[in-house]
Amino acid sequence: MVDGRLRRGERLPATRELAERLQVARSTVSTAYERLTAEGYLAARVGAGTFVAYTGAPARPGAADTPRGAARPNATWADLDDPLWTEPRPIAYDFSIGSPDPALFPLETWRHYVTAELRGGFARSALYTDPAGVDRLREGIARHLGLARSVAAGPEDVLVTNGAQQAFDLLARVLLTPSDTALVEDPGYPPVRQLFETTGARVLPVPVDEFGLRVDLLPPARLLYVTPSHQFPLGGVLPLERRVALLEWAARNDAVVIEDDYDSEYRFGARPLDPLQRLDAEGRVVYVGTFSKTMAPALRLGFVVAPPGLLPALRHAKRLSDWHNDVVTQRAMARFIDSGGFARHVRSATRVYEQRHDALVRAARELLPGLRLVPSAAGLHLALLADGADGGIDGRRVAERAAVAGVAVQPVSRFRVGEGPDGLLLGFGGIPVEQIPDGLRTLAQAVERARASAPGEAMR
Repeated sequence: MVDGRLRRGERLPATRELAERLQVARSTVSTAYERLTAEGYLAARVGAGTFVAYTGAPARPGAADTPRGAARPNATWADLDDPLWTEPRPIAYDFSIGSPDPALFPLETWRHYVTAELRGGFARSALYTDPAGVDRLREGIARHLGLARSVAAGPEDVLVTNGAQQAFDLLARVLLTPSDTALVEDPGYPPVRQLFETTGARVLPVPVDEFGLRVDLLPPARLLYVTPSHQFPLGGVLPLERRVALLEWAARNDAVVIEDDYDSEYRFGARPLDPLQRLDAEGRVVYVGTFSKTMAPALRLGFVVAPPGLLPALRHAKRLSDWHNDVVTQRAMARFIDSGGFARHVRSATRVYEQRHDALVRAARELLPGLRLVPSAAGLHLALLADGADGGIDGRRVAERAAVAGVAVQPVSRFRVGEGPDGLLLGFGGIPVEQIPDGLRTLAQAVERARASAPGEAMR
């Protein structure tokens, strides 16, 4: 009770039951209950039982002398921050990035498929399975990627993971050693950079521009992480000539390229360029995708399409990590893909997100003229950059002011390692289209307040 393991209001076992459990006399338990009741720890209710009444938490004798914190992680894990985390606040206008709209999740259809799996002989097959994933799901993923993204893959090339983040973890473990160099985009996706750093490898940021990764600035390295179809977070699309140059760089340096295609299913313009994986003739590109944006992050479903030489190691890494994903979720997802329901869901969601994308573009150009909108025709967020002509902005200060006003946004600087223009990232996955103009008006006011409070601004 003092430790909090028994909380106020919880019912204790009957004296006879506890005596049998502990193999002591019932009178011993009764005496203990009586003393605890007399001291105010317990309360007896006639006909109901004995309940915890204790509410305080005084320090235990000698607690201050008890050694704590003796176990420590290695230095790589010390003081890691979470750049994607923001302190929860009351939010009226949610422009946060990275999540789809939960209201668009096909709940009834999903419930039907999960129920069908649980009823369809699950008890007879509820055993350990292939770490690479359920065969039917791997077949469905390969077929879907071939149709939707022109990815060249069969089911034998696919490994199912707990979201894209586990895919990156498995790849880092089978590819990197402390003597290796890994490259990431800057600005880019912080969890990948942090993950590579925990391997002990040397991690270097490479600048991006409005077209994506600056391939001409790539140094020699063992591994490169890139988001060519919708650069995270700025949104650029890597041109074909840079893609070709990137693959030539990989061949010269005997490097592996991780292609993160995290949200390009949502495309609002012309057909996208084929992925790097399709252009790769030597087997150096590993394609990583996720259902977190098309379905829901909570499902923890991602996948890797890897060259044959990497798959055995990745399968072992998956086995040693968590053996395999939840089988019911995998089979339900396979049913959803096979029925054509997943493709229909993506098309339906794309229409909704395209309306939000267009409304956000119009409102941003009207209400935030001091920020340059980076062109983007895919994904679930847009980037607005301050070029500095009007003094620029402090994105973190703006985000803080906006949060106080009930608007959730992220600053570009949160995702940047080196120098570069700051700005704001505006997601539209979680905000209804009719709220976008009012949300941006409130944000514009936060931008002006942040500029007015900037050091030296009053002197201008």
